[in-house]
Amino acid sequence: MKKCIVFANGKPPKKNVITYLKKCGYNTLICADGGANYAFKLGLTPNYIIGDLDSIDQNVLKHYRGKSEIIKHKRQDDTDVEKCLKYAIRKKYQDVILVGVTGDRLDHSFCNLGIVLKYYGKIRIKVLHEKSLLQAASGVVSYSSIPGEIISIYGFNKKTKITSHGLKYPLKNTALPFGEKESTSNIAVSDKVELKIKNGIVFIIREYNVLKKNGFFQ
Repeated sequence: MKKCIVFANGKPPKKNVITYLKKCGYNTLICADGGANYAFKLGLTPNYIIGDLDSIDQNVLKHYRGKSEIIKHKRQDDTDVEKCLKYAIRKKYQDVILVGVTGDRLDHSFCNLGIVLKYYGKIRIKVLHEKSLLQAASGVVSYSSIPGEIISIYGFNKKTKITSHGLKYPLKNTALPFGEKESTSNIAVSDKVELKIKNGIVFIIREYNVLKKNGFFQ
């Protein structure tokens, strides 16, 4: 499976996070425009820098010329993160982790979370932000876990129903419409959690450090 990291222009991860992700097979680093500024500060060399290049510092751009493949897209009908995802899809990547897609602007954060839904089914997307790992899911999914792990689940409409096995607060054909009901800070009670998701997509948020410590990160 081809895996990549998309580094956006929000709050950056620590360098050891990128190092760990590369050990997990996410060997290609794609910077979305100004994400290259943070990669530069961390001493990382992107494989690709993609975007309209209006956010990258000129000294950073000069530094990476000849080291990274720089792809400029002037179009404004999609975000720089989307430009990176479209490139990854064309290059047959199946799995991508987005870092730096949340930060001090709620509109950017909200937009980037929406991208996870927008591209669902085209490429497997995870969002990593500090202690949390977010991904979308539908159908029947199961996860290795440890008792006590915090797992939060969020739906978007009343049609989507979730049934769970292995959670302290079970869901039984339960809808979790956004803004009305959620399963925040649910708790795993076994070494496996299974979800049956009908008629839609949900967000699942897990603890990055737990996944890393127990070798559950994929």
